[in-house]
Amino acid sequence: MILFYAAGASSLAPHILLREANLFFSLEKVDLMTKRWSGGDYNEINPKSYVPALKLGDGDVLTECAVILQFIADLKSEQGLLPSPPLRSRYHALEWLNFIATEIHKNFITPERHGGVAANFLSKTAAGQQATRVLVSPRLAYIDRALGGRNYLMGASFTAPDAYLFVMLTWAQRLELDLSPWRNLSDYFERIAAMPSVCEARTIEGPPHSLKA
Repeated sequence: MILFYAAGASSLAPHILLREANLFFSLEKVDLMTKRWSGGDYNEINPKSYVPALKLGDGDVLTECAVILQFIADLKSEQGLLPSPPLRSRYHALEWLNFIATEIHKNFITPERHGGVAANFLSKTAAGQQATRVLVSPRLAYIDRALGGRNYLMGASFTAPDAYLFVMLTWAQRLELDLSPWRNLSDYFERIAAMPSVCEARTIEGPPHSLKA
């Protein structure tokens, strides 16, 4: 498998989960401004022009972060990275993946264009960043309440939605959105940040792109 990624982008979530699942994979870095990777035009891999994309051994390509996370988790179902059907808990896990994708992830994405390129980037302007904080904060407050008495979104163990939410919280930090008022969420972030799979993925990817205008 090949994971196409950009440092600090949502592709960090499947990167973390691949390591947590101990699966064999390789990485290909994508320049989101030029839409290039080491093999040429990234649009030939994913015509949507964003990451992540996961190229499988038979050449098939999966896109969309939430779907890729489900696929990875199901490859190692014995590890419990997603509950298996027909357990109802599986659908609660999918509920979290969908909430993060639609209510958190998409509200972080700016309508601004950077260098004339429409891209799935965080805002680089003060006004845009403030608008993002207004949109995202009530959603994070909801998650903070849901985490009461839990170490992870699904309870006592790390699952695929946690990888996705963790990356969204790194985006919050990049926009200087203080997590400390949400004690459950703040503790949750520190707990996941210390996981070996998370530390390794973040170290390999390095710092994300600058938010300076």
